[in-house]
Amino acid sequence: MTKQAHFTALFSAVAVCGATLFAATWPAQALTSQQCSAKYQAAKTAGTLNGQSWNDFRKEQCGADAAAAPAAGSAEPKAAEAKPATEKSAAAKTSGAAAAAPATPAVFPSTVDAKYAKETASRARLHTCADQWKLNKASNATGGLRWIQKGGGYWSECNKKLKGA
Repeated sequence: MTKQAHFTALFSAVAVCGATLFAATWPAQALTSQQCSAKYQAAKTAGTLNGQSWNDFRKEQCGADAAAAPAAGSAEPKAAEAKPATEKSAAAKTSGAAAAAPATPAVFPSTVDAKYAKETASRARLHTCADQWKLNKASNATGGLRWIQKGGGYWSECNKKLKGA
């Protein structure tokens, strides 16, 4: 093996160990994009992606749902970890966003409105979803969704449902 190959192998091993340690000690919340990128690069270097794309990896490994699951080999509960006051307030701000979400689930139209029959299919879906969105906002029934948001907002979900109808 060449000197560079040894260095690459050593770096890969350190990166995998660091990523594992990092994942095992991180609190149960979604990773930032920089943290997720580091985790992705470590998995890529270690060859553990198994052909998984960045988007698939991000959804599976870096979201709030994925981070909420305890890491393998981690026996202690995450809630027992002591945090400095600044981290506690930052966590309170993030959890406050979820607490402010309305309890009413989002209401979606089941079919495209007939008044948009002369428009293209995509524009008819857009206008139908926009009409329902306005009604939902007036009655506080958005389900905590925004019209457009990263990871799928109201428009994205509504469009999927109308395409399937």
